[in-house]
Amino acid sequence: MRGSSARNAVCLAIAAMAILVVGPAKETAAAASRFEEIAPGVYARHGLVAEETPENQGAIANIGFVVGDEAVAMIDSGGSVADGEDALEAIRRVTDKPVAYLIDTHMHPDHLFGNQVFKSAGATIVGHRRLPAALAARAEFYKQSMAAQIGPELAGAVSVTPPDETVEDERRIDLGGRTLVVKAWGTAHTDNDLTVFDEETGTLFAGDLVFMDHCPVLDGSLKGWLAQIPDLMAIPAKRVVPGHGPVSAPWPAAIEPERRYLETLAADIRKAIAAGIPLADAVADAAAGESGKWQLFEDYNPRNATAAYAELEWE
Repeated sequence: MRGSSARNAVCLAIAAMAILVVGPAKETAAAASRFEEIAPGVYARHGLVAEETPENQGAIANIGFVVGDEAVAMIDSGGSVADGEDALEAIRRVTDKPVAYLIDTHMHPDHLFGNQVFKSAGATIVGHRRLPAALAARAEFYKQSMAAQIGPELAGAVSVTPPDETVEDERRIDLGGRTLVVKAWGTAHTDNDLTVFDEETGTLFAGDLVFMDHCPVLDGSLKGWLAQIPDLMAIPAKRVVPGHGPVSAPWPAAIEPERRYLETLAADIRKAIAAGIPLADAVADAAAGESGKWQLFEDYNPRNATAAYAELEWE
């Protein structure tokens, strides 16, 4: 039956999407360890355009930190223990203030496999209310699959570390003269996405709710993602740090290409379903007009289309 085959296919697609691939591996972890000040007291590291490898130590996500008068908050911890250690060293080159918080934007390994580094440094780890359950369900799979990506030595060093505290809706974190607004979102990229907004500089750390240049990755709900984009755009930010892509971009213009892609994907899949086109045939043509506008389109669009078909066929 069409519904059964779609559900089976989407399960495989979601498992495959657990490891995020963002381009050819040409740079090293040393290049990824460079943090730049993108606004006063706000630092970000541009994740490598690369597949996770032992050489780059999984440093493929954009991560950053914010320095207040009294403390520091790290946003995402990187794709390995070594990546997390590089991030902590970068903080120490800027300030000796305590790293009071580590905020996980979501569950994917490239964003939180360095958690234990910050836990050991005394940080309170903050995540979405659904993050503990998501990690508990996927921790063993992540460890096994990442061993094939960053190698058994780096993967073996990771102790998948859940948050100490969770956010139900919104939380304000005071770093001393500087407040971060941490917001939990409904199911979109994943079912446990958080954003972090620095009110002082108007800087939004969007995690993987915002992709630029690289094809968005759907591991949650297409309808949920699209429905929440207007609320995302309403955040009064000046700039955004997307989960992948440039380290900083003007807001809200930065999200327009992603919205266009997601809307196109939804429209094409709905049209295929209405015409009775089966999953395998629908995936081949879904969002074809976007193919030249995103890197890694051929890697991720078929997976996104599979997930979208399984979700939208039951509308």
